[in-house]
Amino acid sequence: MKTNCSQFTLSFITLLVLVACSTKKDSFVSRKYHALTTQNNILYNGGIGFDKGVKDINQKSKNNFWKRLPVEKMELSDGSLNDTIKNPNFDLAETKATKAIQKHSMNIGGRERNQQTDEAYLMLGKARYYGQRFVPALDAFNYILYKHPNSDKIYEAKIWREKTNMRLGNDALVIKNLSKLLKDFKLKDEYVANAYAVLAEAFLNLEEKDSAVAKLKMAQELTLINTEKARYRFILGQLYEELGKRDSALLSFQSVIDMRRKADREYVIQAYAKKAQLFDFQNGDRTQLTKMFTQLVENRENRPFLDLIYHQIGLYYDKSNDPELALKNYTRSLKLIKDNTYLAVSNYRNLGNMYFKSAEFPLAAKYYDSTLVKLDKNTREFVQIEKLRKNLDDVIKYDALAHTTDSILKVVALSDSERIVYFGNHIESLKKAEEKQKLLAQKQQEAIANFQQSGNSNPAGQTLLKPNVPVRNLPKLNTGNSASSFYFYTPTTAAFGQLEFKKNWGKRNPNGYWRITTTTGDIGISATTDNLVVGADTNQKTAEKTNDKYAIAYYLNQIPTDQKVIDSINQERNFAYYQLGIIYKEKFKEYALATAKLEKILEQQPAEKLILPTLYNLYKIYQITDATKAAAMKNRIVSEFPTSRYAQIINNTGIDNLSIDSPEKAYNQLYALFQEEHFVDLLSKVNTAIIQFSGDAILPKLELLRANTQAKLFGVVAYKKALEAVAEQYPNTDEGKQAKDIVSNQIPTLEKIDFTTTAKSWKILFKVGAQSDPLTIEFEKKIKNFIEDEKIEQRSYSYDVYTDKENFIVLHNIKTEAYANDIINFMKINKQYTIAQPAIIISSDNYKVIQIKKNLESYLAIKKQ
Repeated sequence: MKTNCSQFTLSFITLLVLVACSTKKDSFVSRKYHALTTQNNILYNGGIGFDKGVKDINQKSKNNFWKRLPVEKMELSDGSLNDTIKNPNFDLAETKATKAIQKHSMNIGGRERNQQTDEAYLMLGKARYYGQRFVPALDAFNYILYKHPNSDKIYEAKIWREKTNMRLGNDALVIKNLSKLLKDFKLKDEYVANAYAVLAEAFLNLEEKDSAVAKLKMAQELTLINTEKARYRFILGQLYEELGKRDSALLSFQSVIDMRRKADREYVIQAYAKKAQLFDFQNGDRTQLTKMFTQLVENRENRPFLDLIYHQIGLYYDKSNDPELALKNYTRSLKLIKDNTYLAVSNYRNLGNMYFKSAEFPLAAKYYDSTLVKLDKNTREFVQIEKLRKNLDDVIKYDALAHTTDSILKVVALSDSERIVYFGNHIESLKKAEEKQKLLAQKQQEAIANFQQSGNSNPAGQTLLKPNVPVRNLPKLNTGNSASSFYFYTPTTAAFGQLEFKKNWGKRNPNGYWRITTTTGDIGISATTDNLVVGADTNQKTAEKTNDKYAIAYYLNQIPTDQKVIDSINQERNFAYYQLGIIYKEKFKEYALATAKLEKILEQQPAEKLILPTLYNLYKIYQITDATKAAAMKNRIVSEFPTSRYAQIINNTGIDNLSIDSPEKAYNQLYALFQEEHFVDLLSKVNTAIIQFSGDAILPKLELLRANTQAKLFGVVAYKKALEAVAEQYPNTDEGKQAKDIVSNQIPTLEKIDFTTTAKSWKILFKVGAQSDPLTIEFEKKIKNFIEDEKIEQRSYSYDVYTDKENFIVLHNIKTEAYANDIINFMKINKQYTIAQPAIIISSDNYKVIQIKKNLESYLAIKKQ
């Protein structure tokens, strides 16, 4: 009986469980069973995975404090990883939420009976959101709103839906829906804070910063999460800074600092950095700021952020015009950087700028190179620095040329005794440098020997001493030569002795008794000087004679003496100075440097062709920097060069301004005239445009267009002269470089072409006036009728510009010269085609020559002979 009872009880329980497991039965037991299973089993495990995923995002997502932070800390995919950032924790949460919905959803009669299903859909939507699958996430949140209108998660789901809409770019819809939600319902502070944060980011996406500030202020006041509070306050500071509200920005950053350990340390340090950046260098308390820097450096908690702190200290000293301390702190920052790439970029860029300002261009170029290596190529900053770096190539080139020529001319100007002193000091510096290198090598060898004697071995090729130990820190090597006071061991004294001997005794043969003048011819004292090796006695002379860098004569013999060579070096120096002045003026707007270089040219006997451009560029600089000097320079140009184009530009005489909206539009209109071959009209208008747009960036293009126009009207000689002027006036522009290339590579070829006696085809030329001239129109009509009436195949004519005063109507494609004569005779006989203009028969090849060189008269003279 007991057995039967037990079996009955077991069967009843089994039946009860089976009934409870059904998702189609709307019973109390079923609802409770599925709700408890969903909550305490599936969603619990899914929630653990979801929390881990959010924690991973907070830890792995790096804040880029160099830009305005996004309100939500979340890195969006750039599409390189199949448009998603995979996180297994979110995959787990989504799997669990899906399982809960599939196995425990009780959708009976159109209503959901399982109270935990809305939680499952909310988790599903959040997991998809963080997985950056925003459209499926939106579906999950919408399902809650449509199928669970009475859910206690309804407001949270609405806020998450709008977050998703924002990620999909529907910012206006987000603002509309959340504003209505906040107005119509009284929500928990937690929900209100989240809603305001989403609104703030939507307003920022629409570039409505004032509205974003108002919403973000509400969010930071209501949120209970300190990390969010610190982030919102920091973003507020950034927004105030962008809006130009310095005091409000400082208050916001200070509020982050006041949170102390309640905020993440990176926010606090970045807030300090922002305070330093906003420091008022005119009225601020510098002592207080330096005290703040000292405390930050000494605080052990700040060790992970010392790279940023030293960078800010360097920036402070850089703005305070203290380059030594700025350099020191930028270097410290570089040594401590681990993974902050843009911080390294900022240090390299600022160091490059420092060296650029001090005109140390090779060093500046190296730091800019390091900057470009680390900087994102797709940024505007990269393009700007790359352009600056390319411009430095020319600066470095011409600066080196100027330095070399300056040095040569400086030595040329020295007297004999001054040259000896100069090169003697140079040789001494070479010897000291070599001694220091020997000492370094000796110390390394001693260190290796000591290391091996102690029982250790040094891996091959490994240096025990740092290779970058400053030379100035090494002790001086005490050698016999440097310590000795022997006469011939001192190069300057020995050279002076030779010079004095030559003055007193003249040239003497070193063989025999030197006081007696030989009759067979004396060997000059310079021979003795050539054999002198500084720092060696007579016995060492022969052995060390090949070591020319230690002989004063080695340098003396290289000094140019020919006046033509010296003049050439001087002109080369002036050219380098001019190029540097133009670069400083046009590319870098460094007017002080430009003025110094250009003014120096006028003191150094410049070539005549360089004087006027130099004066004009100084005039343009003085217009910006010194009105008095500008007036004086104007008077000088007008008085000394009254007929020059520069005088015309300065006086603006006889110029009718072009009625054109912009320089670019002017150039396009003028270039259209060039393509239509209206060269005479174009030349007049381009001259006007050059004067009107003087100083504009379009000027090199206009100058090159004028050079090409002059080539069409006046030939290769005028073309070469015009191109040389463009290359000289605008050496650092693309047009100037193009002009220089044409002069070097194409003009020589054009100059070499000449008339030929062979011909494949011929042309007949008729001189005419302007194309609009009635006589020209009538003549052109006769030629056209002649071709049509005679039905001559493959025959054509054209109106070709020759010079600014002469033009041709040309008959083409004539096979022989005899046939050309027949055509001319036929036109003379036939009254219908009779023309008064003389006809010129010329081969096609020779026609090209006269168009290039404009030498028709020479051709006719040769043909007559």
